[in-house]
Amino acid sequence: MNDKRLDSLLEKVHAELQNVERVDEDSLELLRDLEKDVQSLLKKAEGLETPSILERMQKAAERFGVEHPVLTSMLSEAASILSNAGI
Repeated sequence: MNDKRLDSLLEKVHAELQNVERVDEDSLELLRDLEKDVQSLLKKAEGLETPSILERMQKAAERFGVEHPVLTSMLSEAASILSNAGI
């Protein structure tokens, strides 16, 4: 896996997550979970439940596709990198 590329992308996702406004309570909870996932991935924490991380990234990409296309694109790319790396 290209760690530098993934780290850079995760940093961008982190920044974009901070800029998301005007979402319903379910979306807000999803964003909070994603933020925790991104932080864990950046810290390379062990014992991460990566299937749930990938599921949340895919769910967020679907949910925010229209309103937040930049975030959606980054989440899709990060999920693809993680999936391709077997994570």
